[in-house]
This record gives sequence, C-alpha cells and structure tokens, in this order.
Amino acid sequence: MDNMTPVLLEDAGKARQAMTPLRLKLLALLREPGSAATLAVALELPRQKVGYHLHALEKAGLVMPAGERQRRGFTERLFVARAGSFVVDPSIFGVPPAVEKQDRFAAEHLVARSAETVREVTRMQAAAADEGTRLLTFTIEADIGFAAPQDIEAFAERLTAMVAGLAEEFAPKGEGRRYRVLIGGHPAIKGKPTDKVN
Repeated sequence: MDNMTPVLLEDAGKARQAMTPLRLKLLALLREPGSAATLAVALELPRQKVGYHLHALEKAGLVMPAGERQRRGFTERLFVARAGSFVVDPSIFGVPPAVEKQDRFAAEHLVARSAETVREVTRMQAAAADEGTRLLTFTIEADIGFAAPQDIEAFAERLTAMVAGLAEEFAPKGEGRRYRVLIGGHPAIKGKPTDKVN
C-alpha cells in the first residue's frame, strides 16, 4: 500500500493513540520521512518528548521505520506515517440507534448508511492499492431547493422511480462488477457555496 492511500482505523485504542493534538501534528509532518530530532526542531519541543510520542505511534502501527542516516556522529532512525491520511471507523464511537429500514427520511438511517460506506470504501481502496490497482467509484452531487416539507417526499418518490428504472437497465449480469449506489440528502450548511450537478 502506498502511503497516500487512507488507512481505516477500526481499533479504538489505535484511534486514541492518534487523536492528540501533538500526535496529529507528528502524523502530518511524517508524510515525509523524519526523525525525533528533526521533528523536535520543527515543533520546537524537546527531542525526548517527541521520541516518546513517536514510539507510541510506532507501537500503534501508525508510523513505520523509513531507514537510518548518520547525523553528527550517531545513527538517526527515520519514520514515516503509514498513510497520508487516516479514516476513523465511525462505529468506534458507537452504533447509531436502529431505525426502520423503510424510514428513508430518518437522519439516523442516513448516518448509519454513510458510516457503512466510509468503512467499506476505505477497506476496498486499501485492498486495491495492495493489488496495485485503482478503485473505480463515482460521486454525484447537487444542490436543490424545496419550498415545502412535502416537496421532499415528492422528490424522493420521483428519484426512487428513476433509480429503479436505471437499476433494472443496469442489473448485474454475468461477470460484471456489482456496485452499491447510495443517494442521500441533508440540509445544506448556511453560507457554504452551492454546487451544480456534477
């Protein structure tokens, strides 16, 4: 796996090891190989303190050795982050409350399906990187407006019918790769620029 592929943190202990302000800074700096000494200079901290946190990150498997070099008469160990970014499995923080599967208007349902998508796509991306291939995905985003709450239901009904027609047309046949399509909507954040369909 190249160190640009995100790594999924599924273990609460490993996630805790990463989630301190100092360790997050170390992981960001270690996108390029570095040592306790060079990191200490960059962060203006004692080398021993940086070394302690670096050791904890190594023990958690978040950084890995990246070689050695001679510096001022001693051998300096270099480390690099295992990934350019880390994705924390949302289930670490607890499973969302169960909702009826047919209640497509429940925010909890959207959160649960989105969390599942984060987990599955991150795992598949890592597997593809290990195989030296690229995970082919697609994303469709659009900003729309509803004048009244009942318009949301009308839109969802029309979208469901359109997707059902497309799903029938592109039903899995033979050796083709199956895809899971998740469509969700939530209120836009005020002040955030809007996007056209893309």
